[in-house]
Amino acid sequence: MKKLYRVKRNEDFQAIIKKKNSVVSKQFVVYFKSNEFDHSRIGISVSKKLGNAVTRNKIKRQVRSMVDTIFDMNDAMDYVIIVRNQYLYKTFDENKQDLMKLKKKTLSNR
Repeated sequence: MKKLYRVKRNEDFQAIIKKKNSVVSKQFVVYFKSNEFDHSRIGISVSKKLGNAVTRNKIKRQVRSMVDTIFDMNDAMDYVIIVRNQYLYKTFDENKQDLMKLKKKTLSNR
């Protein structure tokens, strides 16, 4: 995922979350809102409760890999993906399937 497509600033994270459009599963919470750009931006948040820095960075790399295959970057949407504790107990493919289901739910909840 290119850095152009990432939500980086805290104000942007807060604005997306404050909009309160979300879909939830045991592994993820996905907040979304439309943006003024011609492309999507995605922010990933992993809590310290999930492990040390090495573990959290591994999770972020895995989620970025999932995002590359699932999300269409030509939408004008902002997403914040919050990884929950149950992520650790599922395989990569199970987590990817779950994120795909949430992406489909965001399309119907716009």
